[in-house]
Amino acid sequence: MKAQLLSSFGGPESFELRDVPKPVPQAGQVLVRVQATSINPLDYQVRRGDYADLVPLPGITGHDVSGVVEEVGPGVTAFAPGDEVWYTPQIFDGPGSYAEYHVAFENIVGRKPASLTHLEAASLTLVGGTAWEALAVRAQLKAGESILIHGGAGGVGHVVIQVAKAIGARVFTTVKEENFEFARSLGADVVIDYTKEDYVEAVGRETGGHGVDVVFDTIGGDTLTRSPDVLAQLGRVVSIVDIAQPQNLIQAWGKNASYHFVFTRQNRGKLDELSALIERGQLKPHVGAVYSLADIPLAHARLESRDNGLRGKIAIAVGPLADRTSAQV
Repeated sequence: MKAQLLSSFGGPESFELRDVPKPVPQAGQVLVRVQATSINPLDYQVRRGDYADLVPLPGITGHDVSGVVEEVGPGVTAFAPGDEVWYTPQIFDGPGSYAEYHVAFENIVGRKPASLTHLEAASLTLVGGTAWEALAVRAQLKAGESILIHGGAGGVGHVVIQVAKAIGARVFTTVKEENFEFARSLGADVVIDYTKEDYVEAVGRETGGHGVDVVFDTIGGDTLTRSPDVLAQLGRVVSIVDIAQPQNLIQAWGKNASYHFVFTRQNRGKLDELSALIERGQLKPHVGAVYSLADIPLAHARLESRDNGLRGKIAIAVGPLADRTSAQV
């Protein structure tokens, strides 16, 4: 099978497209013909060596799969050959999704929502699972509460907006003015151009000084330090980014705030929750660009660029069933 092999940590040129043996499913595993995968910040962080102690090289990376079951191992009861499935491979535990085939234990695999193309499904597994775990499990966001989502036009943020609206929250988000319409189409109630206005002042004005109940951080920097300035009492902060600099949380004490650092876990339950939202028309991933398996280095370079012109996710068409027409490179 063809696979993008990461031979050394470094830039996008560290990938090599190679022929490697097709995996064989063991007990409790399914062999999936990968139709599509996608690119996440986690992917380029792994590639450049941020988690070098956890990633043996050479190896296959990648964290999203949408595909078709080709073979099942002994003891598998939930799936049969021909089933369309989606999932996030176990992170830091075996080969990833940048290949034509992948094996996974059946307990982390879900049935792909019929209304999604493989490109759309592959764009949602990791970010959707992260959004659900961050909002529903960790922050325990409730109907009638409010949330500030940093980076609402991005791959994670555009999904978090939709999940928050499905829960019944009032949504604030920071995006550039050119993305106002996109953010509103996802369900954002208040959009803030972070390049022209301080989000702390904007939230204070829009809430009459009360603040929001939850802050969702996708950008890092001093967000954790400044979050108490926009939080209501007993507010919660959820961050999915590495903490790259010291943070002063003294103001969080006065707000009785709680902080949650989320690294999503893999299980079928979250995929089933996302499928229910999709079936009700409350969640749909946005594919902003499509690349081929051979062009994964180009996709990495684009996502890693600050000025990439993207809305939503970069998807990777791998198999013949992937719908290459749903977005343009």
